Amino acid sequence: MLYNIFIDPFVQMAGAPDLLVQALWDGLVSGVLYALIALGFVLIFKASGVFNFAQGIMVVFAALTLVGLYEKGVPAWVALALTLVVMFLLAVAVERVVLRPLVNQPDIILFMATFGLTYFLIGFGELVFGGNPKAMITEQLGLPRGVIDVEMLGGRVSLQKIDIAAAIIASIMVAALAVFFQKTRIGRALRAVADSHKAALSVGISLNQIWVIVWFTAGVVALAAGIMWGARSEVSFALEIVALKALPVLVLGGFTSVPGAIVGGLIIGVGEKLGEFYWGPLVGGGIETWLAYFIALAFLLFRPQGLFGEKIIERI
Repeated sequence: MLYNIFIDPFVQMAGAPDLLVQALWDGLVSGVLYALIALGFVLIFKASGVFNFAQGIMVVFAALTLVGLYEKGVPAWVALALTLVVMFLLAVAVERVVLRPLVNQPDIILFMATFGLTYFLIGFGELVFGGNPKAMITEQLGLPRGVIDVEMLGGRVSLQKIDIAAAIIASIMVAALAVFFQKTRIGRALRAVADSHKAALSVGISLNQIWVIVWFTAGVVALAAGIMWGARSEVSFALEIVALKALPVLVLGGFTSVPGAIVGGLIIGVGEKLGEFYWGPLVGGGIETWLAYFIALAFLLFRPQGLFGEKIIERI
């Protein structure tokens, strides 16, 4: 039994390297998309100190808005532009209705407010778009479909064209956001707000404007993630469960680290695919649904600040 669990999977990896490459590729694509979702959490947490539980439903809401507008006869690229406008209006509404009245309140109150925002968006989304799954408009947006078969290591590796496009687009967005944070004036203002609200106010930085910008940016990230995940399956409220996989990513990488979100996403994505493919049959399957949370629990026990998070030291 112990041999089967600890040794046999590695024997399978060595005996069929093409299957190992396939699992690694699938995990890499999932990991990049997990990292993209996690970036939405990181952006808002860095700028406002609010853990936005609603980021998952924002992914669903953005994708449903895009598909819903297209179904009403709006051309695909116009629907995409209008969806960005909707996400901007959502950012303004969140700042005016949620953040501004609750500024300087305890973190738990702001956290619970994002719970309320989550259920509002679920109800509003079902009212406007219905609860039935919808097909993502990938071809209308110019995203490729089909499969590329690559002969590799004595076998064949199948690469979905949409996965290749998703990995490239997500990687570009992640890199652009990293540069945005480090090199631009607004990015420096975001980091200043994250360090100290009072200090940022003292040098003339508007918290209200910064919060609108960061929530809108998180909305753009949510839209990109919704398009990519919707293209791989379909657009439905079940995507919120997939978006919650970003939570283990944040635990691994640290809640305020953009590089941490990237590394954490890759670890979770690759780890769960390898676990499901090689260890799943030995334990009855289903590893992919819980392995990410098991890894996160291990990190909480031994390195609670994550790989790139700052260790908090309190002196009494």
